[in-house]
Amino acid sequence: MIRLLHAYFPTRTLFLGISEACLVALAFVTAAIARLGPNDATLMLGFEQGAIKIVVVAAAFMTCMYYFDLYDSATLSNRREVLARTIQVMGTVCVLLAVLYYVYPPLALGRGIFLIGFMLVAILLMLSRRLFLMLNTLPKFAERALIFGDGPLAESLVAELRTRPELGVRVVGQLKDFENSHGSSALFSSEERLEALLSLVKPYEPDRVIVAMGERRGKLPVEGLLNLKSHGMSVQDGGEVYEAVTGKVPVESLHLSWLLFSPGFRVSRPLIMYKRVASVALSSLGLVLALPLMTLTALAVRLNSLGPVIFRQRRVGQDGKIFTLYKFRTMVDGTDQNDNHPPEASDIRFTRIGRLLRRARLDELPQLFNILRGDMHLIGPRPFVPNQEQECLDRIPYYRQRWVVKPGATGWAQVNRGYNVTIEDNKEKLAYDLFYIKNVSIGLDLLILFKTVKILLLGRGSR
Repeated sequence: MIRLLHAYFPTRTLFLGISEACLVALAFVTAAIARLGPNDATLMLGFEQGAIKIVVVAAAFMTCMYYFDLYDSATLSNRREVLARTIQVMGTVCVLLAVLYYVYPPLALGRGIFLIGFMLVAILLMLSRRLFLMLNTLPKFAERALIFGDGPLAESLVAELRTRPELGVRVVGQLKDFENSHGSSALFSSEERLEALLSLVKPYEPDRVIVAMGERRGKLPVEGLLNLKSHGMSVQDGGEVYEAVTGKVPVESLHLSWLLFSPGFRVSRPLIMYKRVASVALSSLGLVLALPLMTLTALAVRLNSLGPVIFRQRRVGQDGKIFTLYKFRTMVDGTDQNDNHPPEASDIRFTRIGRLLRRARLDELPQLFNILRGDMHLIGPRPFVPNQEQECLDRIPYYRQRWVVKPGATGWAQVNRGYNVTIEDNKEKLAYDLFYIKNVSIGLDLLILFKTVKILLLGRGSR
């Protein structure tokens, strides 16, 4: 895994994206040479902004491939899905570039170059994906991982690593306990016990050992693991690997000492100032740009059904303080006061306009006033109503940690998890929220904004 923008990305997936961007650029360079000849192609690329034009085309392809989830783990190993989405990408790129060339004609490539390059791209992308799938499934190209432990963290890690070959890690075994020659648990502090550990590990021939034990006191063979590490084997903490692989914190195996001593969970004063300045600037800009749309939306809500245009609801903010959240009303007036759980898509309480507003997320535009007032940041954990927060607080360990930062209109949990109804849903949401609080940064905020735009454009997760 490679850490960028305070988030983790599979190395193989990043390499695939970079290689495909190069393939797209190479295809259009080849098309220019085939169409114009070597000499004229050199002139076009060097003196007629040809290189910039090709970079624009490559950027359009890569953006569309990302937005069509061609780099998501669920899609990478599905050949039929890859083919269908690649065809969608080709069509979308054509439309996108046609609009761009109409708005700014100097960026346009010649029709002949574009046609030849487009055909080459289609062929090269399908070949690259077929090669990636073939190499990705070969065991000899994957690191061999041995898991120490048998608790919830260990089981979750085994499940994740076995279903995501793009991570390049293959689980070759799982040691649930360490025993000496008499069959009892040992600390492996003597040479005899050290040899016992080595004899247990050696048959698996691992490249890395992942320690995912639930209770380590008196059970973790520290001396043996140090010996393995000194001989070149990678020894990793299971919680850190879980974070890197899933983008969330392992809530089931958290300890207070981990929350206290782990890096992160500290928002510095400069970062607080950045969050506030960025939130005010973006909310002010958003209000100015969205004012005509908000006016039309308010008029539509007023004409469609009786009741107030703005729906007000109490939510829990930073440090457990209550504030009033503003949204455009999407339900029949009075029907959503006593039901605080997320509605279903076919909920009969929606008004006709309200259903459209929910689908397009336009009902959330008044939250820009909450951000401007300082009740919320643009990015942070999603605020819940008081009784729902209290239920989660009573039943989910460490839930109060969500309150150490201001809530947000969008956040890491929202772009990765969506709506939550049950306690188990909210437990997983907390895992994402804690990951964000631990790794909060400008880079991670930019990544969340990018993912939010993707969700809004594709209309995902709306109810």
